[in-house]
This record gives sequence, C-alpha cells and structure tokens, in this order.
Amino acid sequence: MPYVITQACLDVMDKSCMEECPADCIYEGDRMLYIQPDECVECGRCEPVCPQISIFHHEDLPAEAEQSQRVNAEFFTLEIAGAEPLGSPGGARKVGRVGRDHPEVGA
Repeated sequence: MPYVITQACLDVMDKSCMEECPADCIYEGDRMLYIQPDECVECGRCEPVCPQISIFHHEDLPAEAEQSQRVNAEFFTLEIAGAEPLGSPGGARKVGRVGRDHPEVGA
C-alpha cells in the first residue's frame, strides 16, 4: 500500500489531496477520504497539500496510525452497510461520493 489517509481526516475532508492526485485514487466516504491502494502511483503529491497532515507513505506511518493502512485497504474490499465492495473502480471522479465509511470510522 503506497499512501494512507489517517483518522486525522475524520470529519474534516479538506479534499485538496483529491484535486492534486493525478491518479484519481482518493475516494470520498461519508466522514473521511480513502486512498485506493491498487490505483495509487506513489507520486506523493497528495501528502504536502493536506492541511491536516493526515496522509503518509505507508513506510512513514506514525505508530498510533498503523491501523489506518488496514482501514484504507478494507474500505475497498469489505461489504459495507449491505453494499458491494468498491474494489478498484478506476477513478474517484466517476464514482463520486461513496457515502459510507469503513465500520471502524463510521462508529
């Protein structure tokens, strides 16, 4: 998994990272944003524009945010609220706001 969005994004969702991402791999949940790990090209352009300092390369995740790597990945693979997993939809713009979150975020 390349870049990871941590819980610092929770209920903030500035979205400047979405505008900066050339791979269009940052998806909008209900309360936070998520990076699709298979679509991320590791360019790193999202990290410096995040005013919340909530985006890290997976190798640089602070210890207290390590669960965020799993949460980001599972957001795309889990059936959430009865909806099919997103998988790798190929671009956040065409999907739009997903409107749900990983169970650990939504709680």
